[in-house]
Amino acid sequence: MEALTTITTTHYLILSAILFSLGVLGVLMRRSAIIAFLSIELMLNAVNLSFVALARDLVSLDGQVVVFFVMTVAAAEVAVGLALIVAFYRSLGTTDIDEAHELYG
Repeated sequence: MEALTTITTTHYLILSAILFSLGVLGVLMRRSAIIAFLSIELMLNAVNLSFVALARDLVSLDGQVVVFFVMTVAAAEVAVGLALIVAFYRSLGTTDIDEAHELYG
């Protein structure tokens, strides 16, 4: 039986980079405001993963404190973002980002 490989900080950082890249692709390629919003949340969670992985590697609580603040900002973003998406949908009947030009007045 082969020896199990241990998961290192590098593995976490690679996973974080992949998740962040998927989030960027989601924001750039999709036209739905909801998908773009979820992609931004994915990017924030990727950053949180890297903070926690580095804090574990450095044996420091600084990364975990930063993650707490990032989660607080993400919670505020969810509240404001969803309110904007609901208002956008009620106004235009769609969540397509390309339709936002009608909101300029």
